[in-house]
Amino acid sequence: MLPPLLAVPFFALLAAAAAFDLKLRIVPNRLVAPAALWALAATAILAPAEVADRALAGALAFAAMLAPALARPGALGMGDVKLAGAMGLYLGVLVIPALLVAFVAGSAAGSAMLLRDGRSARHAALPFAPFLALGGVVGMVWGRELIGLYLDRLR
Repeated sequence: MLPPLLAVPFFALLAAAAAFDLKLRIVPNRLVAPAALWALAATAILAPAEVADRALAGALAFAAMLAPALARPGALGMGDVKLAGAMGLYLGVLVIPALLVAFVAGSAAGSAMLLRDGRSARHAALPFAPFLALGGVVGMVWGRELIGLYLDRLR
């Protein structure tokens, strides 16, 4: 679990990003940029040895989301990409299960829309920040256990 100096702003970021995306279909830079800077600054104070690992996790989460955003413009917004990068700065390696949960939940919602609305749902917009928020909470609370389960299966 993150220390309160990181957990409280992280939850606030996730809640605000989800609310903005649901209402306005945007994840504003004015939310994500200060939160990302706070994650780096607080980590530098609380756990300086983790700064490089969290910066790498943020960069890789950003890149993982950037690829589909560039492959199909309009399907995934750049705010979602930046939010995933910020999540990596807060969660470190725990961003992996967070993104996995977000993609599974988003895919399930998209599949439900397809079943309900048929082919016309293929062009419907689905805000992704709420799914990233769900994944962020799961990653923070149960991320270590999920990674542990995966590693146990490899042995």
